[in-house]
Parts: sequence; C-alpha cells; structure tokens
Amino acid sequence: MNNKLKEVAQLFFKLGIIAFGGPAAHIAMMEEEVVTKRKWMTREHFLDTMGATNLIPGPNSTEMTMHCGYHHAGVAGLFVAGICFIFPAVVLTGILAYFYVEFGKIPAVEAFLIGIKPAVLAIILGAIYKLGKKALKNWQLGVIGAIVIAANFMGLSEVLSILGGGILGVIWFNLIQKNTLNSFAPVFFLWFFNSISDISSWKLFLVFLKVGSVLFGSGYVLVAYLDGELVETLGWLSRSELLDAIAIGQFTPGPVLSTATFIGYQINGVGGAIAATLGIFAPSFLFVWLLNPLIPKLRKSKIASSFLDAVNISAVAIMVVVTFHLGQSVLVDWKAWLIAVLSCIVFFNFKKVSVLWIVLGGATLGYILNTFL
Repeated sequence: MNNKLKEVAQLFFKLGIIAFGGPAAHIAMMEEEVVTKRKWMTREHFLDTMGATNLIPGPNSTEMTMHCGYHHAGVAGLFVAGICFIFPAVVLTGILAYFYVEFGKIPAVEAFLIGIKPAVLAIILGAIYKLGKKALKNWQLGVIGAIVIAANFMGLSEVLSILGGGILGVIWFNLIQKNTLNSFAPVFFLWFFNSISDISSWKLFLVFLKVGSVLFGSGYVLVAYLDGELVETLGWLSRSELLDAIAIGQFTPGPVLSTATFIGYQINGVGGAIAATLGIFAPSFLFVWLLNPLIPKLRKSKIASSFLDAVNISAVAIMVVVTFHLGQSVLVDWKAWLIAVLSCIVFFNFKKVSVLWIVLGGATLGYILNTFL
C-alpha cells in the first residue's frame, strides 16, 4: 500500500470510530481533516463535491469519504476510504446485534455517549461557518440560501430543496442574463424487483441493494424505506424490532446505514449481516466512481458552474436547518448547553485541536456531569 492509500486508510478509519452525530457532523469532521488540516483539496472543490453528492442516492457522508479518498489516492482511495469509514460501525453494530438476538438486550451504551452530541454541534457550526464563507460568493446566492432554508423548514425534502436551489441558480444567473439554458438533470438509478416470500442472504442482499439504490436524503429517511420493505411488504421484522435496529444506528459512530448490519443479523445471522451491509453500501461506491470525474468538468461550464454554486449554498443552508433541529433535540438541559458552549470555545479558539479530542472531551464531560450531578 502506497503512502497516499495509508493516509486515506488511517484518516477514515479514525473518523469511522469517532464520527458520531449523523451526516452533518461527519461532513464537518471531514472538512476539518481533509481541507483545513491536510489540505488534500480546496474548500471550493469540497463544496462542489458535497453539493453534487446531495443529488445522488445513498448515504451522503459515506459518499463524501469516497470522494475524498478518490481525490487523494485515485480509484483505490475511493474504495479504501469508504471501507475504512464503514468498517468500525459495522463491527460494533454486529456485536450489538449478537447481544440483542442472543440475550434479548443491548449493553448499556447511552451513558457513555450522552455528552457527544452537544460537542458535535460545535464541530458542525465550525463547518457551516467555513463552508458558508466560501459558498457565499454574492448576494444572489445568499438569497437562494435563505429561500432553501425557508423551504426546508416548511417541509420540502433535502433533495428537492437542494435541487430546487440549483435550478433557481441556473435561471437567475443564466436565463435572466438571456443565455441559452442547456438541459441539466441528475440521473436517478432505480432497481425494482418482485417481493420475495422466503428469506436467504442473497434475497437480503437484493432488498438492501434496492434500498441503497434509491435512498435519497438523510439516514433518517431509511426508517420509512425499511418499514415499507421489511415490515409491511415482506413481514420479516416487527415494527418494534425495526425501531430497535434504528436506535442502534444512532448510538454507533459512522454511517447510520450500519443499521442494515443489525437488521441482517436479526433476520439471518452472520450471513445476513454481511449480505445486508454489502447490499446497502455497494451502490454508493458505483455512484461516486461515476460522478467524481465529472465534477471538475461541470465547473468549467458556465451553466453547470452556476448550478453547482447554487447547489453548494443550498447544501450549506440544509446544514443550518439540520443543526437547528439537532440543537432542539440535544440542548435540553444546562449540562448539554455547557458541553456545547465549551466545545465551541475550544473549536473556534484552538485551531490545532483535533476533532477527536473534542468528541472524547464531550463524552467524558457528559458522563461526569450526568453521573455525579
């Protein structure tokens, strides 16, 4: 393994261990590590990649790891980054699934994680500040960002909000200036197949491959997909079992889609866990492989470039909305507020402090405050 691949493997394995808090937090940590500390890519290119990733199916933060790996170490880097980021969550989720199936309960982990989410809010705010400064190139983009925030608060989905922002940017910066509008539309890959009545690892793989091929939006949208497929259509899980699996996805670091590992084990043991995991993540590797080389070409086209600019500010706007909702659910008492404020002070004033220490510091402080006070 060459040096670049080692760097990719070490970074994304570390992030796979400490990346709590959902996609917004994962992307914030990546921006800090890849752009600010290691300078593997410019903040503008990171924004372009983030905007484009929001328009393809799959777990956005996991796909961003693949883009970063591809940019730094080629196609091999794409696969190394994705696998290293996914692996810790899959292993931990598999262990928890074993306890759940064998003993009917899960080891208590919430007490150790209670301080992490407030700390992660500081990391997300830092990313919004830095990415927002780069994305906000003019007042028109500021207006588009504000419209996207309002639309998302009113209930429009993340994907439609970002896509709508991109289209508005094309119209504003090109049509209003009487330029010709070339057709530009994202391609959505859909794979449908008939419902299957009995269970095997191969059939589990196909179910999760379908879900991974059409899953837009945040990891939380996964609940609706899996409820329709596994509970209502196939009857492989009860709704209670599905909710237990989703809860484990929230407690473990890395991608929420590691929930698939838990569900696969519930349904068909180790073979099912492997099949479900491969199925749900496989499409992302393909989508990123196809999309990554196109991003610089899009930037060279005036129309596509205006689309990317508007998509970028829209993606930052979505991060603002996500952070607001996270804050509402996380900052529920003075302890959470204290951790969040201290984390912000450290993050914004001590530039060389790794996000690892902020996450660990939040976890430690959260455990102490909630155990002894």
